[in-house]
Amino acid sequence: MSSTHTIAHEIRNDFGVPFTHRLLFDRDVLNPENPLLDSIFGREDDDTPRSGLIAVVDQGLAEAQPGLEESITRRFAGSDLPELREVLLVPGGEACKNDPAIIERILAAIERHRIDRRSYVAIFGGGAVLDAAGFAASTAHRGVRVVRFASTVLAQLDAAIGVKNGVNRFKKKNFVGTFDVPVAVICDESMLESLDVRHWREGFSEAVKIACLQDAAFFNSISDVADLIRERDLDAARPIIRRCAQMHLEHIASGGDPFERLEARPLDFGHWSAHRLESMTDFELSHGEAVAIGICLDSAYSHLGGRLDQAEFERIIDLVKRLGLPISHPLLVDDRLIAGLEEFREHLGGRLTITLLDEIGRGVDVNDVDLDRVRESISVLGSLAG
Repeated sequence: MSSTHTIAHEIRNDFGVPFTHRLLFDRDVLNPENPLLDSIFGREDDDTPRSGLIAVVDQGLAEAQPGLEESITRRFAGSDLPELREVLLVPGGEACKNDPAIIERILAAIERHRIDRRSYVAIFGGGAVLDAAGFAASTAHRGVRVVRFASTVLAQLDAAIGVKNGVNRFKKKNFVGTFDVPVAVICDESMLESLDVRHWREGFSEAVKIACLQDAAFFNSISDVADLIRERDLDAARPIIRRCAQMHLEHIASGGDPFERLEARPLDFGHWSAHRLESMTDFELSHGEAVAIGICLDSAYSHLGGRLDQAEFERIIDLVKRLGLPISHPLLVDDRLIAGLEEFREHLGGRLTITLLDEIGRGVDVNDVDLDRVRESISVLGSLAG
């Protein structure tokens, strides 16, 4: 029976809230001679009370860069910067996102040191630590100020730039999370020098992803220097990292959906299978490596579906290989991978939406997936991987 009920009274006000998202690239930002941190943390005037700060540091970064804790302490010793009240070391990688006790440690430090909404949590590390510590900070007092110091390639060109924070629960990637815009994202290229080869290379999968989706010329630029990037040539990598970061920031600020209220998330190209592979391997497969495989899988699916031509599909596979990244994994044939599609739909909300390629530089959203074609795509990648 249709209803003819009329709402007696409604009050409505559509509004927007302005945000500023600052992304800064520099070198040796903890050097007392470098004024960058003064511009971020400096007091507005002498009458402004001195705020507090805790630093959450990726333990792997601290081990790779001896003296980092002392450098942080020394840099914040000046009275014009927030008072440093603790340097808290946490495990890096997915371990920090899988353990609720780590979030409790960070929250306890925020409470213990009276870090209020006008104080800061400075986070030094890769994407996983930024995600986990950012989640804790965004829930304390409904959000204390966060400054991200991105220490990996993946973080500097992608993970640190988003306005998302999250931790893993129920063996599901980012099942619990928040949206929060950081005060600033600081990318110190000197921190990249301590990365091992594997974690250096993995970050560039996200550059390939956004190039495939939005910019064929950028794809060509990556291809031109792929061999140099694989061998850790920072001069070759620098413009790729910065261009990729810029594209991600433009998408967040101008894409119309920074807090992901819509069903489609175009920058998740390759991610439905990547997230599933990470959890299936107990996170032994890194995020960037899983994304590389996911890009190849969705590219193969696009090709077999008649969207992406053979030559462009082969260019994508070739670029991923030249960057030193995997294109396949034995667990792709595991039936648990297909379950990742439903998990991805739940994470999006609403309909399943997957982004495919019509050509390099042009993505397209679809709402239906042919499982037989997925399996054929997996077989194709297995044969190309050798």
